[in-house]
Amino acid sequence: MYLKNFLYTLAAAVLLTACSSDSKDDQTTPAADVSIQSTSLGQVLTDSKGKTLYFFARDVAGASVCEGNCLGVWPVFYAENPKLASGLATADFATITRADGSKQTTYKGWPLYYYQNDAAAGDTKGDKVNNVWFVAKPHFSVMLGMAQLVGNDGKKYNGTYAEGTGETLFLVDSLGRTLYAFAPDKRDTNTYTKSDFSNNATWPLAEFSAKNVPSLLDAADFKTITVFGRTQLVYKGWPLYYFGPDNMQRGITKGVSVPRPGVWPIVNQSSAAAPQ
Repeated sequence: MYLKNFLYTLAAAVLLTACSSDSKDDQTTPAADVSIQSTSLGQVLTDSKGKTLYFFARDVAGASVCEGNCLGVWPVFYAENPKLASGLATADFATITRADGSKQTTYKGWPLYYYQNDAAAGDTKGDKVNNVWFVAKPHFSVMLGMAQLVGNDGKKYNGTYAEGTGETLFLVDSLGRTLYAFAPDKRDTNTYTKSDFSNNATWPLAEFSAKNVPSLLDAADFKTITVFGRTQLVYKGWPLYYFGPDNMQRGITKGVSVPRPGVWPIVNQSSAAAPQ
């Protein structure tokens, strides 16, 4: 009888253990739809399988302009109500409806894509393709946008500030808002802002530091200066500003024509260093 009871007890224990194991398996936490992974280019956003996600500079206004054959090379990323890994904030993600009616996930207003030639998790082969595709870093301070420059006068300008059509690459902040230089400034010297900041609303200081920048840019070209007790970002010696009438909207470049073209230029990797 003792042996029989022992066997019953042993069988029940085995069954309980198996059930407990199955329960744990059923409760395995699914992989996040978007994570932060370390790569040769630093930390980047990836999908649930570790595939790198990308930004497109021409999407600076917040809508995807990658269409047709572009999508064959750069498939869109979309996850409805994405599950996020630690370090990511729900408020930074949104969904847009593309021109074809399909959905796409955005991060800080930048539509997210894959690159078809990334074969394995952690690949970053799409970075700097045509100087307009960049790995989606979670903490970019500065990004690059590409768009037609349109001044406050409603006229279109090219990269030399002559009237004309054609897209230009320019520095923006992480939310796609245009950054400008002031032509009369000297190296690391703001000559525009008044000590009482009474003119700061028209040309606000870019008050942040560049901790993460696209790989097309040299991080060593960035620094900060102090302007009457406040911090201003500098690129190649040029103090950087926003333009008030841009209304802090993505991809707007009204400042390039004020008060005439060339006085408040955009800046990019081709810009000459500010004079001494």
